[in-house]
Amino acid sequence: MTQATERFRDQPVTLINGVEGRVLSVPTASPLNYHQALSAPEDMPRIDVDGQLFLPPDREAKALPTVIVAPGSLGVGEGHLAHAATLTSEGFAAFVLDSFGERAVTSTVANQTQFSFAASAYDVLAAFEVLAELPEVDESHLGAQGHSRGGTAVLCAATRRLADAVLGDGRGFKAVYAAYPWCGHQFVDPRVGTTRVRVIIGDRDEWCLPMQAQSYCQAVQLTGGDASFRLVAGAHHSFDRETALANIEEAKISPSAPTAYIANDGAFVHPVQGEADAELVDRDLMVYALKAGYGRIGAHIGSGKGEPELFREDFLSFWTSTLLD
Repeated sequence: MTQATERFRDQPVTLINGVEGRVLSVPTASPLNYHQALSAPEDMPRIDVDGQLFLPPDREAKALPTVIVAPGSLGVGEGHLAHAATLTSEGFAAFVLDSFGERAVTSTVANQTQFSFAASAYDVLAAFEVLAELPEVDESHLGAQGHSRGGTAVLCAATRRLADAVLGDGRGFKAVYAAYPWCGHQFVDPRVGTTRVRVIIGDRDEWCLPMQAQSYCQAVQLTGGDASFRLVAGAHHSFDRETALANIEEAKISPSAPTAYIANDGAFVHPVQGEADAELVDRDLMVYALKAGYGRIGAHIGSGKGEPELFREDFLSFWTSTLLD
């Protein structure tokens, strides 16, 4: 995929169904880690990111069920806009979030530590707050769909530990849909309250470990949450993107590294030391994974026959059942 040189907010976007985008600013923050987000929010550097809101064609004048689309390591791409078109054609509003532009990031494929995974999750919750204030959006029927790194973000944003801290007790998404997420960061307390969770990933994914995503869903279920998991036979990473399978040579990944758990105060628990340390950041854990031999360079993305259609059917079924009740 060719990366756009122009900021997403500066691109006039008209979806294939004729819907035009409306730029929204999202006041958010760039926490160094989850500990800063949960336990020292006053220290977080503040920043405004942005995105574009798409409303259904021929909509009635009422608050709409709305889905935030959070892209992955390549930023906003054609596939995310295609999903926005699918959603708006079915009566949903869609907000495509750009966490990269204001941070002067074009890709995190070769370096995931340019800003923290905690910041990605915080952006999703900050977008919730902005959208909830709009008359066009029904706060009680707000969902988030994340892809790859964005999938990690929506899963973390669904946890009550983080959502309660950012939005207030009990506020949050009605549902989240995580597409091929990296689940290398998991809260020790994974409770999601009433938020419904769906994870979908291919069994040939080279970027993210299907077993880690599967165990995350099981952890949510064991705390009483509603979490479902779908493993797609033969599918690689980004199997929804409608492009041929290709090797991304610059990708730096360590999918089989041990899970780094997040304590109740947001501190990472180092996999070897087994103790929570508020000073640990993403880079520390990734350096450990590389030194321990889990790292590799190069990984595939792309679609096989029928996979984009399968993906589209799955997410539409999920959003219809969760947001159109």
